[in-house]
Amino acid sequence: MHASHFPLSIVRPFKQIIHLFIPNMATFFLLLFMFNSLANAMGNPPSPGYNPSSRVDTIAFNQAYKNLWGPQNQRLDQSSLTIWLDKSSGSGFKSIESYKSGYFGTDVKLHPGYTAGVITSFYLSNNEDHPGNHDEVDIEFLGRTPDKPYTLQTNVYIRGSGDGHIIGREEQFHLWFDPTEDFHHYAMLWTPKEIIFLVDDVPIRRYARKSDTTFPLRPMYVYGSIWDASSWATENGRYKVNYGYQPFVGRYTNFKLNGCAADSQQSCQPPSGSPATTGGLSHQQVAAMQWVQRNYKVYDYCSDPKRDHTQTPEC
Repeated sequence: MHASHFPLSIVRPFKQIIHLFIPNMATFFLLLFMFNSLANAMGNPPSPGYNPSSRVDTIAFNQAYKNLWGPQNQRLDQSSLTIWLDKSSGSGFKSIESYKSGYFGTDVKLHPGYTAGVITSFYLSNNEDHPGNHDEVDIEFLGRTPDKPYTLQTNVYIRGSGDGHIIGREEQFHLWFDPTEDFHHYAMLWTPKEIIFLVDDVPIRRYARKSDTTFPLRPMYVYGSIWDASSWATENGRYKVNYGYQPFVGRYTNFKLNGCAADSQQSCQPPSGSPATTGGLSHQQVAAMQWVQRNYKVYDYCSDPKRDHTQTPEC
Protein backbone atom coordinates (compact mmCIF):
# COMPACT_ATOMS: atom_id res chain seq x y z
CA MET A 1 0.00 0.00 0.00
CA HIS A 2 1.29 3.46 -0.90
CA ALA A 3 1.85 5.83 2.04
CA SER A 4 -0.80 8.21 0.70
CA HIS A 5 -3.36 5.42 1.02
CA PHE A 6 -2.94 5.06 4.81
CA PRO A 7 -5.76 6.60 6.92
CA LEU A 8 -4.92 9.99 8.46
CA SER A 9 -5.70 8.53 11.88
CA ILE A 10 -2.59 6.39 11.44
CA VAL A 11 -0.38 8.85 9.57
CA ARG A 12 -0.75 11.82 11.99
CA PRO A 13 0.30 9.94 15.17
CA PHE A 14 3.18 8.36 13.21
CA LYS A 15 4.40 11.82 12.16
CA GLN A 16 4.15 13.01 15.76
CA ILE A 17 6.29 10.08 16.90
CA ILE A 18 8.93 10.88 14.26
CA HIS A 19 9.07 14.55 15.33
CA LEU A 20 9.26 13.50 18.96
CA PHE A 21 12.33 11.34 18.49
CA ILE A 22 13.89 13.03 15.45
CA PRO A 23 13.44 16.79 15.89
CA ASN A 24 15.00 17.87 12.60
CA MET A 25 16.02 16.51 9.19
CA ALA A 26 19.75 16.85 9.93
CA THR A 27 19.39 14.45 12.84
CA PHE A 28 17.31 12.13 10.67
CA PHE A 29 19.96 11.91 7.96
CA LEU A 30 22.71 11.46 10.54
CA LEU A 31 20.82 8.52 12.03
CA LEU A 32 20.19 7.12 8.55
CA PHE A 33 23.92 7.36 7.74
CA MET A 34 24.83 5.62 11.00
CA PHE A 35 22.29 2.87 10.33
CA ASN A 36 23.63 2.29 6.80
CA SER A 37 27.20 2.23 8.10
CA LEU A 38 26.27 -0.36 10.71
CA ALA A 39 24.42 -2.46 8.13
CA ASN A 40 27.42 -2.32 5.81
CA ALA A 41 29.77 -3.29 8.64
CA MET A 42 28.02 -6.64 9.03
CA GLY A 43 26.54 -7.03 5.53
CA ASN A 44 28.32 -7.89 2.33
CA PRO A 45 32.06 -7.25 2.04
CA PRO A 46 33.33 -4.32 -0.02
CA SER A 47 34.10 -5.21 -3.62
CA PRO A 48 37.60 -6.63 -4.09
CA GLY A 49 37.66 -5.02 -7.53
CA TYR A 50 38.97 -8.16 -9.24
CA ASN A 51 37.45 -11.59 -9.87
CA PRO A 52 40.11 -14.29 -10.29
CA SER A 53 37.46 -16.96 -10.98
CA SER A 54 36.36 -15.15 -14.14
CA ARG A 55 39.88 -15.64 -15.55
CA VAL A 56 39.69 -19.43 -15.12
CA ASP A 57 37.57 -21.61 -17.39
CA THR A 58 35.01 -24.01 -15.98
CA ILE A 59 36.00 -27.63 -16.57
CA ALA A 60 33.80 -30.73 -16.71
CA PHE A 61 34.14 -32.92 -13.63
CA ASN A 62 35.22 -35.98 -15.64
CA GLN A 63 37.94 -33.98 -17.38
CA ALA A 64 39.76 -33.18 -14.17
CA TYR A 65 38.43 -35.49 -11.42
CA LYS A 66 37.43 -39.05 -10.62
CA ASN A 67 35.74 -40.87 -7.77
CA LEU A 68 38.12 -41.78 -4.95
CA TRP A 69 35.89 -43.59 -2.46
CA GLY A 70 32.23 -44.17 -1.67
CA PRO A 71 31.03 -44.44 -5.30
CA GLN A 72 27.60 -45.55 -4.10
CA ASN A 73 27.25 -42.18 -2.34
CA GLN A 74 28.18 -40.08 -5.36
CA ARG A 75 26.10 -38.94 -8.33
CA LEU A 76 27.14 -36.86 -11.35
CA ASP A 77 24.33 -34.99 -13.12
CA GLN A 78 25.70 -33.18 -16.17
CA SER A 79 27.94 -30.51 -14.61
CA SER A 80 26.98 -31.02 -10.95
CA LEU A 81 28.33 -33.56 -8.49
CA THR A 82 26.36 -34.66 -5.42
CA ILE A 83 28.06 -36.60 -2.62
CA TRP A 84 26.50 -37.66 0.65
CA LEU A 85 27.19 -39.20 4.03
CA ASP A 86 24.93 -41.84 5.55
CA LYS A 87 25.48 -44.56 8.11
CA SER A 88 27.09 -46.81 5.50
CA SER A 89 29.66 -44.42 4.05
CA GLY A 90 30.74 -40.96 3.02
CA SER A 91 32.25 -40.15 -0.36
CA GLY A 92 35.19 -38.40 -1.97
CA PHE A 93 36.75 -37.41 -5.28
CA LYS A 94 40.26 -36.66 -6.48
CA SER A 95 41.91 -34.85 -9.38
CA ILE A 96 43.38 -36.98 -12.14
CA GLU A 97 46.66 -35.05 -12.06
CA SER A 98 48.79 -33.58 -9.30
CA TYR A 99 49.89 -29.95 -9.39
CA LYS A 100 52.75 -27.85 -8.07
CA SER A 101 50.77 -24.60 -8.17
CA GLY A 102 47.50 -23.24 -9.52
CA TYR A 103 43.96 -21.96 -9.03
CA PHE A 104 41.52 -24.57 -7.72
CA GLY A 105 37.88 -23.61 -7.21
CA THR A 106 34.35 -24.94 -7.12
CA ASP A 107 30.84 -23.83 -6.24
CA VAL A 108 29.45 -25.61 -3.17
CA LYS A 109 25.99 -25.76 -1.60
CA LEU A 110 25.89 -27.14 1.94
CA HIS A 111 23.32 -29.29 3.71
CA PRO A 112 20.82 -27.39 5.90
CA GLY A 113 19.68 -28.17 9.43
CA TYR A 114 21.57 -30.41 11.86
CA THR A 115 24.98 -31.32 10.40
CA ALA A 116 27.10 -31.57 13.57
CA GLY A 117 30.12 -33.82 13.13
CA VAL A 118 29.97 -33.68 9.33
CA ILE A 119 32.86 -32.30 7.29
CA THR A 120 32.29 -31.13 3.70
CA SER A 121 35.63 -30.28 2.12
CA PHE A 122 37.64 -29.11 -0.87
CA TYR A 123 41.40 -29.32 -0.44
CA LEU A 124 44.90 -30.06 -1.75
CA SER A 125 47.00 -32.92 -0.40
CA ASN A 126 49.85 -35.31 -1.20
CA ASN A 127 48.98 -37.74 1.58
CA GLU A 128 48.89 -40.70 -0.81
CA ASP A 129 52.36 -39.88 -2.13
CA HIS A 130 53.86 -39.04 1.27
CA PRO A 131 51.94 -40.94 3.96
CA GLY A 132 52.96 -39.82 7.43
CA ASN A 133 54.85 -36.82 6.03
CA HIS A 134 52.37 -35.01 3.83
CA ASP A 135 51.41 -31.44 2.88
CA GLU A 136 47.84 -30.16 2.79
CA VAL A 137 45.85 -26.99 2.08
CA ASP A 138 42.24 -27.13 3.31
CA ILE A 139 38.87 -25.56 2.88
CA GLU A 140 36.59 -27.41 5.30
CA PHE A 141 33.02 -26.69 6.29
CA LEU A 142 32.48 -27.74 9.88
CA GLY A 143 28.99 -29.07 10.52
CA ARG A 144 26.74 -27.21 12.92
CA THR A 145 23.73 -27.49 15.19
CA PRO A 146 20.73 -25.63 13.73
CA ASP A 147 21.10 -22.67 16.12
CA LYS A 148 24.68 -21.95 14.98
CA PRO A 149 26.22 -20.86 11.67
CA TYR A 150 28.54 -23.01 9.59
CA THR A 151 32.25 -22.50 10.20
CA LEU A 152 34.59 -22.38 7.22
CA GLN A 153 38.01 -23.62 8.31
CA THR A 154 41.13 -22.90 6.30
CA ASN A 155 44.27 -24.82 7.19
CA VAL A 156 47.81 -25.52 6.01
CA TYR A 157 49.93 -28.56 6.89
CA ILE A 158 53.59 -28.83 5.95
CA ARG A 159 55.74 -31.97 5.78
CA GLY A 160 53.90 -34.08 8.30
CA SER A 161 52.50 -31.40 10.58
CA GLY A 162 49.12 -33.03 9.92
CA ASP A 163 50.40 -36.46 10.90
CA GLY A 164 50.90 -37.81 14.42
CA HIS A 165 51.63 -34.74 16.56
CA ILE A 166 49.40 -32.35 14.62
CA ILE A 167 50.49 -28.74 14.14
CA GLY A 168 47.62 -27.03 12.35
CA ARG A 169 47.56 -23.52 10.97
CA GLU A 170 43.83 -22.96 11.22
CA GLU A 171 41.92 -19.79 10.58
CA GLN A 172 38.15 -20.10 10.92
CA PHE A 173 35.41 -17.87 9.56
CA HIS A 174 31.68 -17.49 9.64
CA LEU A 175 30.14 -16.36 6.37
CA TRP A 176 28.16 -13.25 5.44
CA PHE A 177 25.51 -15.42 3.77
CA ASP A 178 23.71 -18.70 4.37
CA PRO A 179 25.80 -21.34 2.50
CA THR A 180 22.85 -23.76 2.48
CA GLU A 181 20.56 -21.54 0.41
CA ASP A 182 22.57 -21.35 -2.79
CA PHE A 183 25.88 -22.21 -4.44
CA HIS A 184 28.90 -20.05 -3.63
CA HIS A 185 32.41 -20.19 -5.09
CA TYR A 186 35.29 -21.29 -2.87
CA ALA A 187 38.86 -21.37 -4.12
CA MET A 188 42.52 -21.77 -3.25
CA LEU A 189 45.23 -20.00 -5.24
CA TRP A 190 48.58 -21.66 -4.57
CA THR A 191 51.64 -19.96 -6.03
CA PRO A 192 55.36 -20.24 -5.23
CA LYS A 193 54.96 -17.11 -3.06
CA GLU A 194 51.67 -17.53 -1.22
CA ILE A 195 48.34 -19.30 -0.74
CA ILE A 196 45.19 -17.19 -1.02
CA PHE A 197 41.80 -18.49 0.11
CA LEU A 198 38.80 -16.90 -1.60
CA VAL A 199 35.02 -16.91 -1.15
CA ASP A 200 33.04 -15.55 -4.11
CA ASP A 201 36.30 -13.93 -5.29
CA VAL A 202 36.76 -12.12 -1.96
CA PRO A 203 40.14 -13.03 -0.42
CA ILE A 204 39.62 -14.12 3.18
CA ARG A 205 43.14 -15.28 4.03
CA ARG A 206 46.66 -14.92 2.64
CA TYR A 207 49.31 -17.39 3.80
CA ALA A 208 52.72 -16.14 2.69
CA ARG A 209 55.85 -18.17 2.01
CA LYS A 210 58.06 -16.80 4.78
CA SER A 211 60.42 -19.79 4.68
CA ASP A 212 60.68 -23.13 2.88
CA THR A 213 60.03 -24.98 6.14
CA THR A 214 56.62 -23.37 6.65
CA PHE A 215 55.29 -23.60 3.08
CA PRO A 216 54.10 -26.57 0.97
CA LEU A 217 56.44 -27.05 -1.99
CA ARG A 218 55.74 -30.60 -3.19
CA PRO A 219 53.04 -31.40 -5.79
CA MET A 220 49.52 -32.07 -4.49
CA TYR A 221 46.27 -33.49 -5.82
CA VAL A 222 42.89 -31.75 -5.48
CA TYR A 223 40.25 -33.51 -3.37
CA GLY A 224 36.69 -33.10 -2.19
CA SER A 225 34.81 -35.20 0.35
CA ILE A 226 32.05 -35.52 2.91
CA TRP A 227 32.75 -37.63 6.00
CA ASP A 228 32.09 -38.27 9.68
CA ALA A 229 34.45 -36.24 11.88
CA SER A 230 32.41 -36.52 15.07
CA SER A 231 35.53 -36.59 17.24
CA TRP A 232 36.39 -32.93 16.53
CA ALA A 233 34.35 -31.15 13.86
CA THR A 234 31.66 -29.40 15.93
CA GLU A 235 32.67 -27.59 19.11
CA ASN A 236 35.67 -29.89 19.58
CA GLY A 237 33.56 -33.04 19.35
CA ARG A 238 30.82 -31.98 21.77
CA TYR A 239 28.17 -32.67 19.13
CA LYS A 240 28.34 -35.85 17.03
CA VAL A 241 26.81 -36.94 13.74
CA ASN A 242 23.18 -37.90 14.28
CA TYR A 243 22.25 -40.36 11.55
CA GLY A 244 18.59 -39.77 12.28
CA TYR A 245 19.07 -36.78 9.95
CA GLN A 246 20.81 -38.72 7.15
CA PRO A 247 21.71 -38.39 4.35
CA PHE A 248 23.95 -35.34 4.69
CA VAL A 249 24.46 -33.93 1.21
CA GLY A 250 27.19 -31.81 -0.36
CA ARG A 251 26.65 -30.37 -3.84
CA TYR A 252 29.50 -29.21 -6.09
CA THR A 253 29.42 -27.53 -9.50
CA ASN A 254 31.32 -24.99 -11.64
CA PHE A 255 34.71 -26.68 -11.23
CA LYS A 256 37.53 -24.29 -12.10
CA LEU A 257 41.11 -25.48 -12.39
CA ASN A 258 44.16 -23.82 -13.90
CA GLY A 259 47.36 -25.30 -12.54
CA CYS A 260 50.91 -26.28 -13.31
CA ALA A 261 50.97 -30.07 -13.37
CA ALA A 262 53.73 -31.81 -11.45
CA ASP A 263 55.55 -32.68 -14.67
CA SER A 264 55.09 -29.27 -16.33
CA GLN A 265 57.96 -27.08 -17.52
CA GLN A 266 59.70 -24.83 -15.01
CA SER A 267 58.40 -21.87 -17.01
CA CYS A 268 54.77 -22.74 -16.14
CA GLN A 269 53.19 -20.05 -14.01
CA PRO A 270 49.89 -20.20 -12.07
CA PRO A 271 47.27 -17.53 -12.79
CA SER A 272 47.46 -14.27 -10.89
CA GLY A 273 44.98 -13.60 -8.12
CA SER A 274 45.10 -9.85 -8.67
CA PRO A 275 45.27 -7.31 -11.51
CA ALA A 276 49.06 -7.38 -11.17
CA THR A 277 50.61 -10.21 -13.18
CA THR A 278 53.24 -10.57 -10.45
CA GLY A 279 50.60 -11.88 -8.03
CA GLY A 280 49.86 -10.68 -4.54
CA LEU A 281 46.73 -8.69 -3.77
CA SER A 282 45.71 -5.17 -4.78
CA HIS A 283 44.94 -2.52 -2.16
CA GLN A 284 41.23 -3.01 -2.84
CA GLN A 285 41.53 -6.77 -2.36
CA VAL A 286 43.46 -6.29 0.89
CA ALA A 287 40.75 -3.92 2.15
CA ALA A 288 38.06 -6.52 1.37
CA MET A 289 40.09 -9.25 3.10
CA GLN A 290 40.65 -7.10 6.18
CA TRP A 291 36.90 -6.39 6.33
CA VAL A 292 36.15 -10.13 6.36
CA GLN A 293 38.80 -10.77 9.00
CA ARG A 294 37.49 -7.98 11.24
CA ASN A 295 33.86 -9.01 10.98
CA TYR A 296 33.79 -12.76 10.37
CA LYS A 297 37.04 -14.40 11.51
CA VAL A 298 36.31 -16.40 14.66
CA TYR A 299 39.64 -18.20 15.23
CA ASP A 300 43.29 -17.59 14.36
CA TYR A 301 45.96 -20.08 15.43
CA CYS A 302 48.51 -17.30 15.72
CA SER A 303 46.35 -15.58 18.37
CA ASP A 304 45.61 -18.73 20.38
CA PRO A 305 47.41 -18.50 23.75
CA LYS A 306 47.09 -22.28 24.18
CA ARG A 307 49.29 -22.95 21.16
CA ASP A 308 53.05 -23.46 21.26
CA HIS A 309 54.15 -20.80 18.78
CA THR A 310 57.71 -22.08 18.63
CA GLN A 311 56.19 -24.70 16.32
CA THR A 312 54.64 -22.03 14.08
CA PRO A 313 57.43 -19.48 13.56
CA GLU A 314 55.54 -17.73 10.76
CA CYS A 315 53.29 -16.24 13.47
